[in-house]
Order: sequence, then C-alpha cells, then structure tokens
Amino acid sequence: MGKNDLKIEMESTLKSMDTEEPIDLAFYRPIGYRLALFCARFGITPNMVTVTSIFIGVIGGSLFYFDTLIYDLLAMLLIVFANSLDSTDGQLARMTRRFSRIGRFLDGVAGDCWFAAIYIAMCMRLIHFGGWSFSIFLLAAIAGFFHAKQAAMADYYRNIHLLMIKGKNGSELDESAELDAKCKQLSWKGNFFEKLTLWTYANYTKGQERTSPTWQNLHHRLNEMYGDRWPDWFRNQFREQSKPLMKYTNILSFNTRILVLFVSVFLHIGWFYFIFEITVLNVLLVYMVVRHERICAAFVEKLNMVESGIPNLPLK
Repeated sequence: MGKNDLKIEMESTLKSMDTEEPIDLAFYRPIGYRLALFCARFGITPNMVTVTSIFIGVIGGSLFYFDTLIYDLLAMLLIVFANSLDSTDGQLARMTRRFSRIGRFLDGVAGDCWFAAIYIAMCMRLIHFGGWSFSIFLLAAIAGFFHAKQAAMADYYRNIHLLMIKGKNGSELDESAELDAKCKQLSWKGNFFEKLTLWTYANYTKGQERTSPTWQNLHHRLNEMYGDRWPDWFRNQFREQSKPLMKYTNILSFNTRILVLFVSVFLHIGWFYFIFEITVLNVLLVYMVVRHERICAAFVEKLNMVESGIPNLPLK
C-alpha cells in the first residue's frame, strides 16, 4: 500500500476533517490507525481498547505524584499512549462498524478517569513537596467541575457540526428525552449496568442541552418544518458558520490542556494548570457558547423568514 493510499485509508476512519486538529492528524491519528489495524486483525473490540486506555491513563496520571523528572517523563509517555488508544478505539469502531452507546459512554469516562488521577496526584504532590495545604483540593475540584463542562460542550458542538456534514448516522448527537425513554424501559434488577449507563448519559446530555437553549429551539423548528430531511442550504450554511468554532472545541479537549499540564509540571508550578482551566479555558468556553447561540438565533430568524415566504438569503 502506497503512502497516499495509506493516508486515504486513515482519513476514512476519521469523523471529519473539519473537526480534526493538526497535532491529531500528524501524530495521534496515524498511530491510532495502525493500532486499529492490529486490533481488527486479532479481534480486539473498541470497548476493550477503551478500557485498556483507562488503566494506562490512570497509572500515568498517578505517577505525577512523584516530584522527579524520570517519573514525570514516564507519566507523560503513558498519558500520550492512553490518548493514542483513545484515538484507536474510535478509528477501530468506524473501521469495523462496531458502534455502541456503551462505547461512547466509556470513551467519555476514560478522559474523566485520567484527569481524576492527575488531579489527585497533583494535589498530593503539591501538599507533600510544594508546601501547600489540603485547600489545593478545593482549587482542583473547581477546575475539575469546569473541565467537565468545557469537555462536554466541546463534544456537543463537534457532534452538531458532524450532524450537518454526515447526518444523524454520522454524528453521535443524542437527545435526553430519547435516552430517558429507553432508560425507563430497562429494570435496575435485570439490566443494572445498561440502565446506569443510560441514566448517567441522559443526565450528561441534559447538561449539554441546558447550556444550548437556542440550538434546542432551532433543532425543534427544523424537525417541525422538514422532519429528518433538513435542506442542503441549511446544512451548508450552518456548517460554514460553525466551522470556525471547531478550533475552540479542540483547544477545550485534550492537546492544549495536556501541553499546559506538562509545562506546569516541568516548571514545578503544578497549581498553574488548575488556574489555567478556571480562567483561560472558561473564557474560551463562554465565547464558544455565546457565539454558537448567536449562530443558532440567526438561523431561527432565517427559518421564520422561509416559513413566511421570504426568499432564502445566505447569512453574512
């Protein structure tokens, strides 16, 4: 297989070029693709890869407790490897067409587990080696709360964007009402794990929906007017407006925050990472939410014009 053929094959396992960032395309995706080929050959499932990434990421995160360069480097390598596996599971799922809601749930849990281990290890490191009191756990808890919100909305906006490109089958955008209905059909006694997964995921989705009220209105209007067949003019124009926000969703995901974490650790100012999440990343979150809601509001007005018989004009 030639280099170009390999690149084409790899790109077929990606969600969309609109939502990829340079570091992922240059590093994580090529590694993930090769690992996915290996896993597919030996019958390793995406969920098995995800669970493996959880253990490796937690071990790596825990090593940040030790205030020595060798442990810091080992922690960094394990976290990077865990994220490579996180790329692998998605590429493997798209390669083998083995998608599941539990897989999506586990994928989200993986990152939470890594960073929980990192936060705890960093706090203990700052207490034992940096002279901090246990109050550092409060700072970490605040940072963790906002981290969860930042990651949730970044994921949500990426999936809305994918909905415009690939339709419902190419996006992982779910609705809490549908998840609640499915959850109610299951019993705690007979389907405990599946029901717990759906219940947790439904509440996670409700948080995303509460933060995007104008999108919820727009989504409802589109389904009212067009059902599942949204017009191409809407998809194309929304994609054009939404695409500039994808760089912010990437910043709020993994690469930027982990780079800041590594720099903070190597400079022995681990507390700075928590401040970075609470300040800089929250400013980006607020900007992204406000901008996305304004885009949606403009399209709600546009649908009102279309419904009133006014000619459809591109957004400026």
